[in-house]
Amino acid sequence: MHAGINRMKTWILIAALGGIFVLIGAWLGGTSGAVVALGIALVFNFSMYWFSDKIAIATTHSKPVTEEEYPQLCQIVRELAELDQMPMPKIYVSDMMQPNAFATGRSPQHASVAVTKGVLQILDDRELRGVLAHELSHVRNRDILIGSVAAAIGMSIVLLSRFAFFFGGGDDNRGGGIGMLFGWLLAPIAAAVIQMAVSRSREYQADESGAYLSHDPAALASALRKLEVATKQVPAPASVSPAEAHLFIMNPLAGRRGSGFGNLFSTHPPTEQRIERLQAIARDLGTQIA
Repeated sequence: MHAGINRMKTWILIAALGGIFVLIGAWLGGTSGAVVALGIALVFNFSMYWFSDKIAIATTHSKPVTEEEYPQLCQIVRELAELDQMPMPKIYVSDMMQPNAFATGRSPQHASVAVTKGVLQILDDRELRGVLAHELSHVRNRDILIGSVAAAIGMSIVLLSRFAFFFGGGDDNRGGGIGMLFGWLLAPIAAAVIQMAVSRSREYQADESGAYLSHDPAALASALRKLEVATKQVPAPASVSPAEAHLFIMNPLAGRRGSGFGNLFSTHPPTEQRIERLQAIARDLGTQIA
């Protein structure tokens, strides 16, 4: 039920984000501009539907792995997939040294789960299992596609608003240079705020679903504590864009200098709040979190 409610809210937010995109197009070129912007948004959505997993995997320098290379990793994913009665996803390992993980794909039948080399170095097997249960819950909750669509629209709004700033004309009824500057600033902010709301609800739900799937909320809480510290110490590579940050279990841009306005545009809930929710689940399961 919670997953269904979150999906409904997410689609409403994405529709609002798409509406902003069309409004920017209308501001640039009236009715024809709105139509062109809508067409571009549809192309982006179609492309992200079919290629979102490939794009995320490419930007994180992830490579497919075999059970011979990473037996424990593959065993954990297989066990969790069987427990959740879902198809075995493709497994990737990213060259990123920042400890993190993400899931991508358009459906449970076309899903991929990736972990970074950094996360394999700092988490023990229990913590890794908790993180992978979280990521498989994103797949089960069918919100990995929604996140990819939100990322696509967010990126396109940023590009279009900057196009307006550099190439917009001096039409008085559109505010001239001041209007272009306002649009250049407002559109990315609107995209970031709506995308933040999408991601935060999804992360809470994946934490909850993952905790029940693994039956070990303490392991996920322990992993989140480690990742909170490590992601601030080891920055993500420049190829990871803000529009993709919400795909990860922990904000990969937390350690990147000059990345924006801090927590206002964070794509993830505060880690302590996530752990508090996991503590409540632990009590429900009759376990404890230190």
